[in-house]
Amino acid sequence: MEEAMMTGQEMMGEAGRMASAAGGRSGKRAKVSAAKLAPEVKAAPDTVTAAFAEFMTAFEAFKEANDERLGEIEEKLSSDVVTRDKVERINKAIDEQSRLLDELVLKKRRPALERPGRDEAGLAEHKAAFEAYVRRGDDAALRDLDQKALSAGVSGDGGYLVPPQVDEEIGRRLRVISPIRSLATVRQVSGAVLKKPFAAAGFASGWVAETAARSQTGTPELSELAFPTMELYAMPAATQGLLDDAAVDIEAWIAAEVDIAFAEQEGEAFVSGDGVLKPKGFLSYEQVDDASWEWGKIGTVSTGAAGAFAASGASDVLINAVYALKAGHRQNGTFVMSRRSQGAVRKLKDADGNYLWAPPARAGDPASLMGFPVAESEDMPEIAANATAIAFGDFRAGYLVVDRVGVRVLRDPYSAKPYVLFYTTKRVGGGVQDFEAIKLVKFSA
Repeated sequence: MEEAMMTGQEMMGEAGRMASAAGGRSGKRAKVSAAKLAPEVKAAPDTVTAAFAEFMTAFEAFKEANDERLGEIEEKLSSDVVTRDKVERINKAIDEQSRLLDELVLKKRRPALERPGRDEAGLAEHKAAFEAYVRRGDDAALRDLDQKALSAGVSGDGGYLVPPQVDEEIGRRLRVISPIRSLATVRQVSGAVLKKPFAAAGFASGWVAETAARSQTGTPELSELAFPTMELYAMPAATQGLLDDAAVDIEAWIAAEVDIAFAEQEGEAFVSGDGVLKPKGFLSYEQVDDASWEWGKIGTVSTGAAGAFAASGASDVLINAVYALKAGHRQNGTFVMSRRSQGAVRKLKDADGNYLWAPPARAGDPASLMGFPVAESEDMPEIAANATAIAFGDFRAGYLVVDRVGVRVLRDPYSAKPYVLFYTTKRVGGGVQDFEAIKLVKFSA
């Protein structure tokens, strides 16, 4: 229990003390000095630069400790329990520093809601009417706008559309927070379903002389992919005192309250959603060994060991997954995995002894694996028997996110007195659009 409550910095400080103690028992072991580990501090760093520096320090300490563990395995066919514990503690510290760094970068990236040059007369009128509705429940101005232009709002029973500035801002924040949305293609539609035709066998083509007759080509067999949009909702609450405070930017407050809730639901659905009342995630499609791949299924590459990497040539499966993609998709490839899976991959080396996982070059950039960026998604399964815990693919080509234009807000001052609830809804769909562009690493024999 005490260990679980340790902060990332305390873990690194503890790892440093253990490294010194272990190094004193054996002259053959590589010593990891406490000075090379991040010092134990009482407060988390409050700047991106400081957090990134501690992250890089922790990674250097991890490499030294892991090299020591591997050296013991080569020398004695097993590693010392103290060394193994030290590696795991520093690995946890790196994960904690990575999480802290991500939070700081996310806060820094969030732009201000207001943007000069966009608040034109019509937008200003809608903004003022929407603010009156949110703060006081006065929807008269919104109803007038509804009569002037049907796109301005809908029946008060179903809520009112937020101003375009807020709608765009929620979309931008979701792209920053939601890993799959940031990688995938995003389309906006005004209807309930996006239908996309495709020819699995491709269109007929060939070479011909300039004046030669063209033979008639066969008619391609077209199929259709459908991406229905499903309703996603959040229900932030506010006190009437907060709403009466003129200094509070109520639109920015709504955007900030719903972005995390929407992103968490979206992130899970885009990965493992079953397509029932939610988007269909890429892990929910039928999976087959990549040697037997066909359109409509997702190809998998097995590690050779149930619930683990292979004992020999552990990194081979990652290379096989990369080269399972065609060159056009491979050059745009990204690894997607959870933070714990990254911890396991972080220990892997190539034949020359170089670590395959590399930290980001600067704060805000993704880590890389064999030169390809790594996107962290906590909705990916953990490493276990037969789990597809790592995905690699060109998600821009492979996965499609469909947004129906418009976010609606319904004010409810009655259900949770004295709080005012804001029932906020948007419609989102998603699914695989190119089954060649995504491959999965399966932890099975």
